[in-house]
Amino acid sequence: MGWFLEHFIRLFLAGSLFFNGLSYSYKAQKYRFIKEATVAPPSSTYDYIVIGGGSCGCPLAATLSQGGRVLLLERGGSPYTNPEDINIHKFVHSLADTSPLSFSQQFISTDGVLNSRARVLGGGSVLNAGFYSRASNSYIRASGWNESLAKSSYKWVEKKVAFEPPMMQWQTAVRDGLLEAGVLPYNGFTFDHLYGTKVGGSIFDKEGHRHTAADLLVYADPRKISVYLHATVQKILFRYNEEKRKPQAYGVIFKDALGVIHRAYISSKMKNEIIVSAGAIGSPQLLMLSGIGPANHLKSHGIQVVLDQPLVGQGMADNPMNVLIVPSPLPVEVSLIQTVGVTRSGSFIESASGLGFGHSWTDRLQGIFEFVSNKSGLPSKFAPEAMDSVADTIRSLANPVLKGGVILEKIMGPRSTGHLELLTTNPNDNPSVTFNYFKDPQDLRMCVEGMKTIINVINSKAFSRFRYHNMPVQSLFDLMLHLSVNLRPKHPSAAFSLEQYCIDTVLTIWHYHGGCQQGKVVDLNYKVKGVEALRVIDGSTFYRSPGTNPQATVMMLGRYMGQKILKKTLSQGRK
Repeated sequence: MGWFLEHFIRLFLAGSLFFNGLSYSYKAQKYRFIKEATVAPPSSTYDYIVIGGGSCGCPLAATLSQGGRVLLLERGGSPYTNPEDINIHKFVHSLADTSPLSFSQQFISTDGVLNSRARVLGGGSVLNAGFYSRASNSYIRASGWNESLAKSSYKWVEKKVAFEPPMMQWQTAVRDGLLEAGVLPYNGFTFDHLYGTKVGGSIFDKEGHRHTAADLLVYADPRKISVYLHATVQKILFRYNEEKRKPQAYGVIFKDALGVIHRAYISSKMKNEIIVSAGAIGSPQLLMLSGIGPANHLKSHGIQVVLDQPLVGQGMADNPMNVLIVPSPLPVEVSLIQTVGVTRSGSFIESASGLGFGHSWTDRLQGIFEFVSNKSGLPSKFAPEAMDSVADTIRSLANPVLKGGVILEKIMGPRSTGHLELLTTNPNDNPSVTFNYFKDPQDLRMCVEGMKTIINVINSKAFSRFRYHNMPVQSLFDLMLHLSVNLRPKHPSAAFSLEQYCIDTVLTIWHYHGGCQQGKVVDLNYKVKGVEALRVIDGSTFYRSPGTNPQATVMMLGRYMGQKILKKTLSQGRK
Protein backbone atom coordinates (compact mmCIF):
# COMPACT_ATOMS: atom_id res chain seq x y z
CA MET A 1 0.00 0.00 0.00
CA GLY A 2 2.86 2.39 0.79
CA TRP A 3 4.32 2.02 -2.71
CA PHE A 4 0.95 2.60 -4.32
CA LEU A 5 0.16 5.70 -2.26
CA GLU A 6 3.56 7.13 -2.89
CA HIS A 7 3.10 6.83 -6.64
CA PHE A 8 -0.54 7.88 -6.56
CA ILE A 9 0.07 11.14 -4.71
CA ARG A 10 3.04 11.90 -6.84
CA LEU A 11 1.08 11.43 -10.03
CA PHE A 12 -1.96 13.23 -8.66
CA LEU A 13 -0.04 16.30 -7.53
CA ALA A 14 2.13 16.45 -10.60
CA GLY A 15 -0.90 15.99 -12.81
CA SER A 16 -2.90 18.65 -11.05
CA LEU A 17 -0.05 21.09 -11.42
CA PHE A 18 1.27 20.13 -14.82
CA PHE A 19 -1.59 19.55 -17.21
CA ASN A 20 -4.94 20.88 -18.20
CA GLY A 21 -7.77 18.62 -19.21
CA LEU A 22 -8.47 19.91 -22.69
CA SER A 23 -7.46 17.26 -25.16
CA TYR A 24 -6.06 18.24 -28.50
CA SER A 25 -5.38 16.45 -31.73
CA TYR A 26 -3.77 19.18 -33.82
CA LYS A 27 -0.50 18.41 -35.52
CA ALA A 28 2.12 20.95 -34.55
CA GLN A 29 4.48 22.17 -37.22
CA LYS A 30 7.41 19.88 -37.90
CA TYR A 31 10.72 21.41 -38.88
CA ARG A 32 12.78 19.78 -41.58
CA PHE A 33 15.97 20.65 -39.72
CA ILE A 34 14.98 18.43 -36.75
CA LYS A 35 16.42 14.95 -37.30
CA GLU A 36 17.49 11.89 -35.37
CA ALA A 37 21.17 11.95 -34.39
CA THR A 38 21.60 8.62 -36.15
CA VAL A 39 21.78 10.53 -39.46
CA ALA A 40 24.38 13.00 -38.19
CA PRO A 41 27.74 12.87 -39.95
CA PRO A 42 30.67 11.34 -38.04
CA SER A 43 32.30 14.77 -37.96
CA SER A 44 30.96 18.26 -38.64
CA THR A 45 31.81 21.92 -38.02
CA TYR A 46 29.60 24.83 -36.92
CA ASP A 47 29.86 28.41 -35.70
CA TYR A 48 27.89 27.63 -32.53
CA ILE A 49 27.12 24.39 -30.74
CA VAL A 50 24.24 24.54 -28.24
CA ILE A 51 23.99 21.58 -25.85
CA GLY A 52 20.41 21.11 -24.64
CA GLY A 53 17.21 21.91 -26.55
CA GLY A 54 15.14 22.95 -23.55
CA SER A 55 13.33 26.12 -22.54
CA CYS A 56 16.50 28.19 -22.95
CA GLY A 57 18.35 26.23 -25.65
CA CYS A 58 15.60 26.44 -28.28
CA PRO A 59 15.21 30.25 -28.31
CA LEU A 60 18.99 30.62 -28.02
CA ALA A 61 19.70 28.39 -31.02
CA ALA A 62 16.93 29.98 -33.07
CA THR A 63 18.38 33.43 -32.44
CA LEU A 64 22.00 32.45 -33.12
CA SER A 65 21.00 30.92 -36.45
CA GLN A 66 20.34 34.44 -37.69
CA GLY A 67 24.07 35.09 -37.59
CA GLY A 68 25.83 31.75 -38.09
CA ARG A 69 25.60 27.99 -38.52
CA VAL A 70 24.17 26.40 -35.38
CA LEU A 71 24.07 22.84 -34.08
CA LEU A 72 21.49 22.10 -31.36
CA LEU A 73 21.92 18.79 -29.55
CA GLU A 74 18.97 17.42 -27.54
CA ARG A 75 19.24 14.19 -25.56
CA GLY A 76 15.48 13.55 -25.74
CA GLY A 77 12.87 13.15 -28.45
CA SER A 78 10.43 15.48 -30.19
CA PRO A 79 7.07 16.68 -28.84
CA TYR A 80 5.87 16.84 -32.45
CA THR A 81 6.10 13.10 -33.12
CA ASN A 82 2.70 12.50 -31.52
CA PRO A 83 1.12 15.44 -29.64
CA GLU A 84 -1.31 13.02 -28.00
CA ASP A 85 1.58 11.61 -25.97
CA ILE A 86 1.65 14.75 -23.83
CA ASN A 87 -2.07 15.39 -23.41
CA ILE A 88 -4.06 14.81 -20.25
CA HIS A 89 -5.41 11.43 -21.31
CA LYS A 90 -1.96 9.84 -21.30
CA PHE A 91 -0.46 11.93 -18.53
CA VAL A 92 -0.22 9.21 -15.87
CA HIS A 93 1.39 6.86 -18.35
CA SER A 94 3.84 9.53 -19.54
CA LEU A 95 4.91 10.56 -16.06
CA ALA A 96 5.32 6.98 -14.87
CA ASP A 97 7.22 5.97 -18.00
CA THR A 98 10.86 5.39 -17.05
CA SER A 99 11.97 3.96 -20.39
CA PRO A 100 15.11 5.47 -21.97
CA LEU A 101 13.05 7.41 -24.53
CA SER A 102 10.44 8.88 -22.17
CA PHE A 103 10.08 12.65 -21.85
CA SER A 104 10.56 12.61 -18.06
CA GLN A 105 13.60 11.23 -16.24
CA GLN A 106 12.85 10.64 -12.59
CA PHE A 107 15.27 11.16 -9.73
CA ILE A 108 15.12 11.40 -5.95
CA SER A 109 17.20 14.00 -4.14
CA THR A 110 19.13 12.97 -1.06
CA ASP A 111 16.49 14.96 0.86
CA GLY A 112 13.98 12.20 0.10
CA VAL A 113 11.91 14.27 -2.34
CA LEU A 114 10.70 12.77 -5.62
CA ASN A 115 11.64 14.80 -8.67
CA SER A 116 12.07 14.63 -12.44
CA ARG A 117 14.11 16.11 -15.30
CA ALA A 118 12.75 16.79 -18.77
CA ARG A 119 14.42 15.06 -21.71
CA VAL A 120 12.57 16.29 -24.76
CA LEU A 121 12.93 19.10 -27.26
CA GLY A 122 11.31 22.04 -25.50
CA GLY A 123 12.41 20.83 -22.06
CA GLY A 124 10.15 21.46 -19.10
CA SER A 125 7.71 23.43 -21.23
CA VAL A 126 6.56 20.09 -22.67
CA LEU A 127 5.68 18.69 -19.24
CA ASN A 128 4.87 21.57 -16.93
CA ALA A 129 1.72 23.38 -15.81
CA GLY A 130 2.23 26.01 -18.48
CA PHE A 131 2.18 29.02 -16.13
CA TYR A 132 3.81 32.06 -17.73
CA SER A 133 4.93 35.03 -15.66
CA ARG A 134 7.83 37.43 -16.09
CA ALA A 135 10.48 38.18 -13.49
CA SER A 136 10.10 41.34 -11.44
CA ASN A 137 11.89 44.52 -12.50
CA SER A 138 14.07 44.28 -9.42
CA TYR A 139 15.12 40.73 -10.38
CA ILE A 140 16.02 41.91 -13.89
CA ARG A 141 18.13 44.75 -12.52
CA ALA A 142 19.82 42.53 -9.94
CA SER A 143 20.74 40.06 -12.71
CA GLY A 144 22.52 42.80 -14.62
CA TRP A 145 20.25 42.49 -17.65
CA ASN A 146 19.44 45.40 -19.92
CA GLU A 147 15.82 46.15 -19.06
CA SER A 148 14.83 47.24 -22.57
CA LEU A 149 16.39 44.18 -24.20
CA ALA A 150 14.86 41.89 -21.60
CA LYS A 151 11.41 43.37 -22.22
CA SER A 152 11.68 42.97 -25.99
CA SER A 153 12.96 39.40 -25.50
CA TYR A 154 9.92 38.53 -23.35
CA LYS A 155 7.65 39.92 -26.07
CA TRP A 156 9.48 37.88 -28.72
CA VAL A 157 8.69 34.74 -26.73
CA GLU A 158 5.10 35.74 -25.96
CA LYS A 159 4.17 36.19 -29.62
CA LYS A 160 4.43 32.43 -30.06
CA VAL A 161 3.76 30.72 -26.74
CA ALA A 162 1.90 32.87 -24.18
CA PHE A 163 -1.87 33.36 -23.82
CA GLU A 164 -4.52 34.63 -21.44
CA PRO A 165 -6.21 31.61 -19.82
CA PRO A 166 -9.99 31.27 -19.51
CA MET A 167 -11.05 31.81 -15.89
CA MET A 168 -13.70 29.38 -14.66
CA GLN A 169 -15.36 28.67 -11.31
CA TRP A 170 -12.59 27.02 -9.26
CA GLN A 171 -9.86 29.50 -10.26
CA THR A 172 -12.24 32.40 -9.75
CA ALA A 173 -13.09 31.17 -6.24
CA VAL A 174 -9.39 30.88 -5.36
CA ARG A 175 -8.77 34.35 -6.77
CA ASP A 176 -11.58 35.86 -4.71
CA GLY A 177 -10.49 33.85 -1.67
CA LEU A 178 -6.99 35.32 -1.94
CA LEU A 179 -8.42 38.83 -2.05
CA GLU A 180 -10.63 38.06 0.94
CA ALA A 181 -7.53 36.73 2.75
CA GLY A 182 -5.81 40.07 2.21
CA VAL A 183 -3.47 39.28 -0.71
CA LEU A 184 -3.98 42.69 -2.28
CA PRO A 185 -4.28 44.51 -4.62
CA TYR A 186 -5.98 42.71 -7.48
CA ASN A 187 -3.85 43.19 -10.60
CA GLY A 188 -6.10 41.45 -13.13
CA PHE A 189 -4.53 39.52 -16.00
CA THR A 190 -0.87 40.35 -16.50
CA PHE A 191 2.45 38.75 -17.40
CA ASP A 192 4.17 41.08 -14.90
CA HIS A 193 5.30 39.99 -11.45
CA LEU A 194 3.43 42.19 -8.96
CA TYR A 195 2.54 41.94 -5.28
CA GLY A 196 -1.08 40.99 -4.75
CA THR A 197 -3.39 38.64 -6.64
CA LYS A 198 -3.33 38.23 -10.39
CA VAL A 199 -4.19 35.95 -13.28
CA GLY A 200 -0.99 34.94 -15.05
CA GLY A 201 -0.31 33.78 -18.58
CA SER A 202 -0.33 30.25 -19.91
CA ILE A 203 1.45 28.40 -22.70
CA PHE A 204 -1.89 26.67 -23.39
CA ASP A 205 -4.02 28.53 -25.91
CA LYS A 206 -7.79 28.90 -25.58
CA GLU A 207 -8.36 25.66 -27.49
CA GLY A 208 -6.19 23.84 -24.99
CA HIS A 209 -3.20 23.33 -27.29
CA ARG A 210 0.19 23.33 -25.53
CA HIS A 211 2.82 25.62 -27.02
CA THR A 212 6.39 24.83 -25.99
CA ALA A 213 9.84 26.36 -26.28
CA ALA A 214 10.33 24.09 -29.31
CA ASP A 215 7.77 26.29 -31.10
CA LEU A 216 10.27 29.14 -30.89
CA LEU A 217 12.39 27.31 -33.45
CA VAL A 218 10.00 28.81 -36.00
CA TYR A 219 12.22 31.90 -35.69
CA ALA A 220 15.30 29.93 -36.81
CA ASP A 221 16.90 30.23 -40.22
CA PRO A 222 16.28 26.72 -41.58
CA ARG A 223 19.35 26.98 -43.79
CA LYS A 224 21.67 27.58 -40.86
CA ILE A 225 20.43 25.32 -38.08
CA SER A 226 20.66 21.58 -37.46
CA VAL A 227 18.79 19.97 -34.57
CA TYR A 228 19.62 16.41 -33.59
CA LEU A 229 17.44 14.37 -31.26
CA HIS A 230 18.55 11.60 -28.92
CA ALA A 231 22.01 13.14 -29.11
CA THR A 232 23.63 12.67 -25.71
CA VAL A 233 26.77 14.70 -25.25
CA GLN A 234 29.48 12.67 -23.56
CA LYS A 235 31.97 15.48 -23.01
CA ILE A 236 33.21 18.83 -24.21
CA LEU A 237 36.64 18.80 -25.87
CA PHE A 238 39.37 21.23 -24.84
CA ARG A 239 42.77 22.21 -26.16
CA TYR A 240 45.33 24.56 -24.70
CA ASN A 241 45.24 28.13 -25.96
CA GLU A 242 48.90 29.12 -25.71
CA GLU A 243 48.19 32.77 -26.50
CA LYS A 244 45.83 33.20 -23.56
CA ARG A 245 47.23 30.30 -21.54
CA LYS A 246 43.80 28.86 -20.92
CA PRO A 247 41.92 25.70 -21.93
CA GLN A 248 39.77 26.40 -24.97
CA ALA A 249 36.62 24.49 -25.90
CA TYR A 250 36.68 23.39 -29.52
CA GLY A 251 34.23 20.54 -29.91
CA VAL A 252 31.94 17.92 -28.41
CA ILE A 253 31.54 14.16 -28.52
CA PHE A 254 27.96 12.86 -28.61
CA LYS A 255 26.26 9.52 -29.02
CA ASP A 256 23.11 8.81 -30.98
CA ALA A 257 20.31 6.42 -29.97
CA LEU A 258 22.29 3.46 -31.32
CA GLY A 259 25.37 4.36 -29.30
CA VAL A 260 27.34 5.52 -32.34
CA ILE A 261 29.85 8.27 -31.55
CA HIS A 262 29.81 11.57 -33.46
CA ARG A 263 32.06 14.59 -33.16
CA ALA A 264 31.16 18.21 -33.79
CA TYR A 265 33.57 21.13 -33.77
CA ILE A 266 33.39 24.88 -33.83
CA SER A 267 35.38 26.62 -36.55
CA SER A 268 38.66 28.21 -35.57
CA LYS A 269 37.33 31.77 -35.56
CA MET A 270 37.65 33.39 -32.13
CA LYS A 271 34.00 34.48 -32.11
CA ASN A 272 32.68 30.91 -32.27
CA GLU A 273 31.79 28.99 -29.12
CA ILE A 274 30.04 26.13 -27.38
CA ILE A 275 27.07 26.93 -25.15
CA VAL A 276 25.73 24.57 -22.49
CA SER A 277 21.96 24.87 -21.87
CA ALA A 278 21.35 21.48 -20.30
CA GLY A 279 19.50 22.75 -17.21
CA ALA A 280 20.23 22.96 -13.51
CA ILE A 281 21.04 19.24 -13.29
CA GLY A 282 22.56 18.63 -16.71
CA SER A 283 24.83 21.66 -17.04
CA PRO A 284 26.97 21.19 -13.90
CA GLN A 285 26.97 17.45 -14.56
CA LEU A 286 28.34 17.94 -18.09
CA LEU A 287 30.99 20.43 -16.94
CA MET A 288 32.24 17.86 -14.44
CA LEU A 289 32.21 15.06 -17.00
CA SER A 290 34.26 17.33 -19.25
CA GLY A 291 36.88 18.03 -16.57
CA ILE A 292 35.65 21.31 -15.07
CA GLY A 293 34.81 21.00 -11.39
CA PRO A 294 36.27 20.13 -7.98
CA ALA A 295 39.60 18.45 -8.83
CA ASN A 296 39.53 15.79 -6.10
CA HIS A 297 35.97 14.79 -6.95
CA LEU A 298 36.78 14.50 -10.66
CA LYS A 299 39.93 12.48 -9.99
CA SER A 300 37.95 10.07 -7.82
CA HIS A 301 35.92 9.23 -10.94
CA GLY A 302 38.97 8.97 -13.17
CA ILE A 303 38.17 12.21 -15.03
CA GLN A 304 41.10 14.23 -16.34
CA VAL A 305 40.99 17.68 -14.76
CA VAL A 306 40.84 20.54 -17.24
CA LEU A 307 40.12 23.22 -14.63
CA ASP A 308 39.89 22.90 -10.86
CA GLN A 309 36.63 24.76 -10.22
CA PRO A 310 35.22 23.82 -6.79
CA LEU A 311 32.09 25.93 -7.27
CA VAL A 312 30.65 23.79 -10.06
CA GLY A 313 27.71 21.91 -8.56
CA GLN A 314 27.41 24.27 -5.59
CA GLY A 315 24.42 26.47 -4.78
CA MET A 316 21.84 23.88 -5.87
CA ALA A 317 18.37 24.99 -4.79
CA ASP A 318 14.78 23.89 -5.29
CA ASN A 319 11.82 26.00 -4.26
CA PRO A 320 9.93 23.84 -1.76
CA MET A 321 6.24 23.31 -2.35
CA ASN A 322 3.62 22.31 0.21
CA VAL A 323 0.00 21.54 -0.66
CA LEU A 324 -3.44 20.68 0.60
CA ILE A 325 -5.82 18.47 -1.33
CA VAL A 326 -9.29 20.03 -1.16
CA PRO A 327 -12.24 17.76 -2.06
CA SER A 328 -15.26 19.51 -3.51
CA PRO A 329 -18.97 18.71 -3.04
CA LEU A 330 -19.51 20.24 -6.49
CA PRO A 331 -18.05 19.19 -9.83
CA VAL A 332 -15.02 21.29 -10.77
CA GLU A 333 -13.46 22.20 -14.07
CA VAL A 334 -10.05 20.96 -15.05
CA SER A 335 -7.68 23.86 -14.63
CA LEU A 336 -3.97 24.32 -14.47
CA ILE A 337 -2.16 27.13 -12.65
CA GLN A 338 -3.86 30.42 -13.53
CA THR A 339 -4.44 32.47 -10.39
CA VAL A 340 -1.50 33.37 -8.16
CA GLY A 341 -1.25 35.26 -4.90
CA VAL A 342 2.11 37.02 -4.50
CA THR A 343 2.35 37.73 -0.78
CA ARG A 344 4.67 40.19 0.92
CA SER A 345 5.68 37.47 3.38
CA GLY A 346 7.60 35.70 0.61
CA SER A 347 5.25 32.92 -0.47
CA PHE A 348 3.27 32.39 -3.66
CA ILE A 349 -0.18 30.77 -3.56
CA GLU A 350 -1.45 28.82 -6.58
CA SER A 351 -4.08 26.22 -7.36
CA ALA A 352 -5.18 23.54 -9.82
CA SER A 353 -8.43 21.59 -10.06
CA GLY A 354 -9.78 18.41 -11.59
CA LEU A 355 -7.69 15.72 -13.22
CA GLY A 356 -8.56 12.73 -15.37
CA PHE A 357 -6.96 9.47 -14.30
CA GLY A 358 -8.84 7.03 -16.49
CA HIS A 359 -10.84 3.99 -15.46
CA SER A 360 -7.78 1.77 -15.03
CA TRP A 361 -7.03 3.49 -11.74
CA THR A 362 -10.49 3.19 -10.22
CA ASP A 363 -10.22 -0.21 -8.56
CA ARG A 364 -6.75 0.46 -7.17
CA LEU A 365 -7.78 3.76 -5.57
CA GLN A 366 -10.67 2.24 -3.65
CA GLY A 367 -8.23 0.90 -1.05
CA ILE A 368 -7.10 4.34 0.07
CA PHE A 369 -10.12 4.85 2.28
CA GLU A 370 -9.24 1.91 4.49
CA PHE A 371 -5.69 3.17 4.79
CA VAL A 372 -6.78 6.67 5.75
CA SER A 373 -9.50 5.47 8.15
CA ASN A 374 -7.08 3.62 10.44
CA LYS A 375 -5.57 0.70 8.53
CA SER A 376 -2.18 2.40 8.24
CA GLY A 377 -0.94 1.50 11.70
CA LEU A 378 -1.27 5.13 12.75
CA PRO A 379 -4.05 6.43 15.03
CA SER A 380 -6.83 8.06 13.08
CA LYS A 381 -6.87 11.84 13.47
CA PHE A 382 -10.20 12.37 11.74
CA ALA A 383 -13.12 13.66 13.75
CA PRO A 384 -16.13 11.28 13.56
CA GLU A 385 -18.31 13.95 11.97
CA ALA A 386 -15.75 14.37 9.17
CA MET A 387 -15.50 10.67 8.26
CA ASP A 388 -18.31 10.75 5.70
CA SER A 389 -16.61 13.65 3.94
CA VAL A 390 -13.29 11.82 4.00
CA ALA A 391 -14.93 8.76 2.52
CA ASP A 392 -16.45 10.89 -0.23
CA THR A 393 -13.03 12.43 -0.82
CA ILE A 394 -11.39 9.08 -1.31
CA ARG A 395 -14.19 7.88 -3.55
CA SER A 396 -13.82 11.04 -5.63
CA LEU A 397 -10.13 10.26 -6.07
CA ALA A 398 -11.15 6.89 -7.48
CA ASN A 399 -13.33 8.45 -10.16
CA PRO A 400 -11.91 8.99 -13.63
CA VAL A 401 -11.95 12.75 -12.95
CA LEU A 402 -10.95 14.18 -9.59
CA LYS A 403 -13.75 16.00 -7.81
CA GLY A 404 -11.67 18.66 -6.14
CA GLY A 405 -8.31 20.32 -6.44
CA VAL A 406 -5.13 21.38 -4.71
CA ILE A 407 -4.00 24.68 -3.26
CA LEU A 408 -0.26 25.05 -2.90
CA GLU A 409 2.37 27.46 -1.75
CA LYS A 410 5.90 27.97 -2.99
CA ILE A 411 8.39 30.14 -1.13
CA MET A 412 10.52 32.90 -2.61
CA GLY A 413 14.19 32.21 -3.21
CA PRO A 414 14.91 29.89 -1.53
CA ARG A 415 17.75 30.78 0.82
CA SER A 416 18.59 27.14 1.52
CA THR A 417 21.05 25.58 -0.93
CA GLY A 418 22.85 22.30 -1.44
CA HIS A 419 25.13 20.67 -3.97
CA LEU A 420 25.45 18.22 -6.86
CA GLU A 421 27.98 15.41 -7.26
CA LEU A 422 28.64 12.75 -9.85
CA LEU A 423 27.68 9.17 -9.04
CA THR A 424 28.96 7.74 -12.34
CA THR A 425 30.67 8.99 -15.50
CA ASN A 426 27.67 8.02 -17.63
CA PRO A 427 25.87 11.20 -18.77
CA ASN A 428 22.59 9.27 -18.91
CA ASP A 429 22.71 8.60 -15.17
CA ASN A 430 21.35 11.04 -12.61
CA PRO A 431 23.94 12.69 -10.38
CA SER A 432 23.47 12.94 -6.62
CA VAL A 433 21.57 16.13 -5.75
CA THR A 434 21.01 17.67 -2.32
CA PHE A 435 18.73 20.70 -1.94
CA ASN A 436 18.69 21.08 1.88
CA TYR A 437 15.04 22.11 2.04
CA PHE A 438 14.31 24.52 4.93
CA LYS A 439 17.90 24.52 6.16
CA ASP A 440 17.59 28.29 6.41
CA PRO A 441 15.02 29.25 9.09
CA GLN A 442 13.71 32.09 6.94
CA ASP A 443 12.53 29.58 4.34
CA LEU A 444 10.56 27.75 7.01
CA ARG A 445 8.98 30.96 8.24
CA MET A 446 7.84 31.79 4.71
CA CYS A 447 6.32 28.32 4.32
CA VAL A 448 4.36 28.70 7.57
CA GLU A 449 3.00 32.07 6.46
CA GLY A 450 2.06 30.57 3.11
CA MET A 451 0.17 27.71 4.73
CA LYS A 452 -1.68 30.20 6.92
CA THR A 453 -2.76 32.06 3.79
CA ILE A 454 -3.99 28.79 2.24
CA ILE A 455 -6.06 28.11 5.36
CA ASN A 456 -7.60 31.57 5.09
CA VAL A 457 -8.43 31.00 1.43
CA ILE A 458 -10.11 27.65 2.17
CA ASN A 459 -12.09 29.25 5.02
CA SER A 460 -13.09 32.25 2.93
CA LYS A 461 -16.69 32.96 1.94
CA ALA A 462 -15.64 33.11 -1.72
CA PHE A 463 -14.38 29.51 -1.64
CA SER A 464 -17.10 28.11 0.64
CA ARG A 465 -19.15 26.32 -2.02
CA PHE A 466 -16.15 24.21 -3.03
CA ARG A 467 -15.59 22.60 0.36
CA TYR A 468 -17.40 20.28 2.74
CA HIS A 469 -18.48 22.28 5.77
CA ASN A 470 -18.36 19.27 8.09
CA MET A 471 -14.74 18.66 7.07
CA PRO A 472 -12.49 21.15 8.91
CA VAL A 473 -9.18 22.26 7.46
CA GLN A 474 -7.43 20.14 10.07
CA SER A 475 -8.83 17.06 8.34
CA LEU A 476 -7.17 18.15 5.11
CA PHE A 477 -3.83 18.32 6.91
CA ASP A 478 -4.47 14.88 8.41
CA LEU A 479 -5.25 13.46 4.98
CA MET A 480 -1.93 14.73 3.61
CA LEU A 481 -0.03 13.31 6.57
CA HIS A 482 -1.47 9.85 5.89
CA LEU A 483 -0.23 9.87 2.31
CA SER A 484 3.35 9.05 1.36
CA VAL A 485 4.07 12.26 -0.52
CA ASN A 486 7.83 11.83 -0.16
CA LEU A 487 10.43 9.55 1.44
CA ARG A 488 11.07 11.76 4.45
CA PRO A 489 10.30 10.65 8.04
CA LYS A 490 6.94 11.73 9.45
CA HIS A 491 6.50 13.17 12.93
CA PRO A 492 3.31 13.18 15.04
CA SER A 493 3.81 16.89 15.75
CA ALA A 494 3.20 17.66 12.06
CA ALA A 495 -0.54 17.31 12.77
CA PHE A 496 -0.53 20.53 14.81
CA SER A 497 2.77 22.24 13.94
CA LEU A 498 2.87 24.07 10.60
CA GLU A 499 6.66 24.14 10.82
CA GLN A 500 6.85 20.36 11.08
CA TYR A 501 4.13 19.96 8.44
CA CYS A 502 6.21 22.01 5.98
CA ILE A 503 9.30 19.88 6.70
CA ASP A 504 7.55 16.51 6.59
CA THR A 505 5.37 17.03 3.50
CA VAL A 506 7.69 19.10 1.30
CA LEU A 507 7.45 18.47 -2.43
CA THR A 508 9.22 19.86 -5.45
CA ILE A 509 7.63 22.42 -7.72
CA TRP A 510 10.31 21.61 -10.32
CA HIS A 511 11.93 25.05 -10.03
CA TYR A 512 15.43 23.89 -9.20
CA HIS A 513 18.38 26.04 -10.16
CA GLY A 514 22.04 26.69 -9.36
CA GLY A 515 25.16 24.64 -9.97
CA CYS A 516 26.82 27.05 -12.43
CA GLN A 517 26.03 30.34 -10.76
CA GLN A 518 26.76 33.70 -12.32
CA GLY A 519 29.74 35.41 -10.71
CA LYS A 520 31.08 32.07 -9.43
CA VAL A 521 31.23 29.61 -12.31
CA VAL A 522 30.31 31.97 -15.15
CA ASP A 523 30.90 35.71 -15.51
CA LEU A 524 28.28 38.38 -16.20
CA ASN A 525 28.26 37.36 -19.87
CA TYR A 526 27.75 33.70 -18.92
CA LYS A 527 31.26 32.75 -20.05
CA VAL A 528 32.77 29.93 -17.99
CA LYS A 529 35.56 31.42 -15.94
CA GLY A 530 39.04 30.11 -16.63
CA VAL A 531 38.35 28.69 -20.10
CA GLU A 532 37.78 30.07 -23.57
CA ALA A 533 34.90 29.64 -26.04
CA LEU A 534 32.47 28.13 -23.50
CA ARG A 535 29.34 29.53 -21.89
CA VAL A 536 26.55 28.21 -19.71
CA ILE A 537 23.18 29.88 -20.30
CA ASP A 538 20.18 28.45 -18.42
CA GLY A 539 18.64 28.22 -14.93
CA SER A 540 21.81 26.68 -13.48
CA THR A 541 23.23 30.21 -13.39
CA PHE A 542 20.43 31.57 -11.15
CA TYR A 543 20.80 32.32 -7.44
CA ARG A 544 17.05 32.30 -6.92
CA SER A 545 14.05 31.39 -8.99
CA PRO A 546 12.53 34.38 -10.82
CA GLY A 547 9.03 35.25 -9.70
CA THR A 548 6.30 32.69 -9.31
CA ASN A 549 7.58 30.56 -12.20
CA PRO A 550 10.95 30.58 -14.02
CA GLN A 551 9.66 29.35 -17.40
CA ALA A 552 9.13 32.75 -19.02
CA THR A 553 12.47 34.08 -17.83
CA VAL A 554 14.44 31.02 -18.94
CA MET A 555 12.96 31.33 -22.45
CA MET A 556 13.59 35.08 -22.40
CA LEU A 557 17.22 34.51 -21.40
CA GLY A 558 17.83 32.33 -24.46
CA ARG A 559 16.59 35.07 -26.77
CA TYR A 560 18.32 37.81 -24.76
CA MET A 561 21.78 36.20 -24.78
CA GLY A 562 21.45 35.12 -28.40
CA GLN A 563 21.04 38.74 -29.38
CA LYS A 564 23.93 39.87 -27.19
CA ILE A 565 26.25 37.24 -28.64
CA LEU A 566 25.35 38.17 -32.22
CA LYS A 567 25.80 41.86 -31.51
CA LYS A 568 29.24 41.23 -30.01
CA THR A 569 30.20 39.02 -32.95
CA LEU A 570 29.08 41.67 -35.41
CA SER A 571 31.08 44.39 -33.67
CA GLN A 572 34.18 42.17 -33.65
CA GLY A 573 33.77 41.49 -37.34
CA ARG A 574 33.82 45.20 -38.12
CA LYS A 575 37.16 45.73 -36.39
